[in-house]
Amino acid sequence: MGLGVLLGLGSWLAGFVEFVRLANRAPAVPAHADGIVALTGGADRVERALHLLADGRADWLLISGIGPGIELTPLARRAGLDSGPLAGRVTLGRHATSTRGNAAETAAWAQTKDIHTLIVVTAWYHMPRALTELHRTLPDVALEPAPVDPEASRQPDLVMARLLVEEYTKYLAARLDLTALIPEREPAAPRSTHPG
Repeated sequence: MGLGVLLGLGSWLAGFVEFVRLANRAPAVPAHADGIVALTGGADRVERALHLLADGRADWLLISGIGPGIELTPLARRAGLDSGPLAGRVTLGRHATSTRGNAAETAAWAQTKDIHTLIVVTAWYHMPRALTELHRTLPDVALEPAPVDPEASRQPDLVMARLLVEEYTKYLAARLDLTALIPEREPAAPRSTHPG
């Protein structure tokens, strides 16, 4: 094996170890922020964000990348909360279909709400990539990670290792701004409630 290949593998491995260390950080959630964003795409994210909002940790919540036809009431019910007191403070973002799309959707929302501090809720292994994309669109907003530990991260070691390698690859693409080359998918159209 050539020296260049060994150096490349060593660099990749060192970066991967640093990525896992970064992802495993569990900072304390601030007592209060201007807003919260939950990046959909995994278990427990929306529930955690709704509880943070109900607990007074922020004034506003964006649930970014929510599917068509999904409304706040069933989401709140699943979290064991009453949607009534939260309804005027929650925005359901339906345009994002990727992490980069989440960041663009969040930036547009943050501008309308005058957000300067933002709690970010997503899976712990997704957090480094999410923060990278969000920092690019919100350079002047303080981002406060609030990672969740979904069921997917309690898989057998081999499955988790594969998930982390995939996420590290996507994180590298985000760091290099290569995600700009991937076209954003169109959000799915709402399903008709009427029979064919």
